[in-house]
Amino acid sequence: MVIAAAAPLTVIGGNMPLAMGLGNGAGAPVGFLIAALVLLLFSIGFVTMTPHVPEAGAFFSYVTVGLGQRMGKGVAVVALIAYTAIQVGIYGYIGWAIGDTVGFYDGPQIPWPLYSFAVLAIVALLGYRHIELSAKVLGVALVLEISIVVLLDLAIVTQSGPSGLTLTSFQPDVFTHGALGIAVLFALTGFIGFEATAVFRDEARDPERTIPRATYAAVLIIGAFYAVTCWAFVVAIGPDQVAAVAQRTLAGDGNMLLDTTEASLGRVGRDVVNVLLLTSLFACVLSFHNVIARYQFVLAGKGLLPARLASVHGRHDSPAFSSLVQTATAAVILAVLAVLGIDPLVGVLGSMAGVATVGMVLLMLATSAAVVAYFVRHREHTGGRIWQTRIAPALACLGLLASMWLVLTNFTLVTGGSATLSTVLAAIPFAGLLVGALLWRPARSISETVKH
Repeated sequence: MVIAAAAPLTVIGGNMPLAMGLGNGAGAPVGFLIAALVLLLFSIGFVTMTPHVPEAGAFFSYVTVGLGQRMGKGVAVVALIAYTAIQVGIYGYIGWAIGDTVGFYDGPQIPWPLYSFAVLAIVALLGYRHIELSAKVLGVALVLEISIVVLLDLAIVTQSGPSGLTLTSFQPDVFTHGALGIAVLFALTGFIGFEATAVFRDEARDPERTIPRATYAAVLIIGAFYAVTCWAFVVAIGPDQVAAVAQRTLAGDGNMLLDTTEASLGRVGRDVVNVLLLTSLFACVLSFHNVIARYQFVLAGKGLLPARLASVHGRHDSPAFSSLVQTATAAVILAVLAVLGIDPLVGVLGSMAGVATVGMVLLMLATSAAVVAYFVRHREHTGGRIWQTRIAPALACLGLLASMWLVLTNFTLVTGGSATLSTVLAAIPFAGLLVGALLWRPARSISETVKH
């Protein structure tokens, strides 16, 4: 579920050209490695605290235990904003991508919102039912998606490129040339959703064992997958040309992912990747839908949202009502954007991804601070593990503060909008944190809510 939310093929087709074209060119693979390192440091404290967090809810639950209910409620609002934003952004992207694909094969020209709403209807059906059905759909899509990229990487390595199997990307004078910070920024956005392992706590057989395992595996697999594939594209295109090719892609003059695929796997390979890009987007939006539905479920159990959202379907054992509410929320936002005539890529995806990125870094920063605060107060729970309970979370805080600075100082590159619009969008997660904290009230546990 988490790796599907990371949408590997979507990141390779979107974030990678951005990191190369606007960032440090051939050194972009190092940006993905740095992002993975920061998130790995975050994960150490995150999973160490897992046994001391009795309920699902990911960031909300961890921050509540570490920093108190008021801060936890603020973080809960930020999480809802971030996940809803990225989900709506992906709906806009997939609507555009389906229309672009149909047009490429000489199909009818249909407005993108119609495709987006068709996908939303399918996601609503799957999200309403038991999580295993969504997991099976995501599993098939993810296996196909990763398989074709691995095949592409192998083909590139076998064929080499204009400079052979070069390791130029990892030379200091190369990855420090240009804007390494921008490469790290777009690498970070590719990891959004990795912490969702804890959201599915109530549906895991052995959460104390499987949540840490899944979290570490997600960071390592996603980070390695991105870095290796990014390096493979540098090999295929050549370290001297890859930045220019990426910039042409951003200008709409070509497509780095599909063009490189056609050169390595032929026209059939290009067609397969084009289709799997759509399934990648679908897997991504379905995964985020499930995460948001469960966030609302937990928040309702805490008394922050209406108690009805904490109900469980009698037959599907799913937060069905919460899923329906999330579907309605996404539908309303999409309808407003469609009526306003917002561009699905720059306007919908760009701006929504920007809001989600700021929100996600803010959430992880608060969570790392919560880990440090919790183990300072409860020294009896440290078990002598200074690295896991103090040093790693503190280093994660420093890394995330640096990441936040990178995101905010380069925010117009993420949103594609004006400085004024970007400032307003960047302020939304911070405003959500403030509103959630100010609206704080004593919370009920889930059991108390059900009894009530």
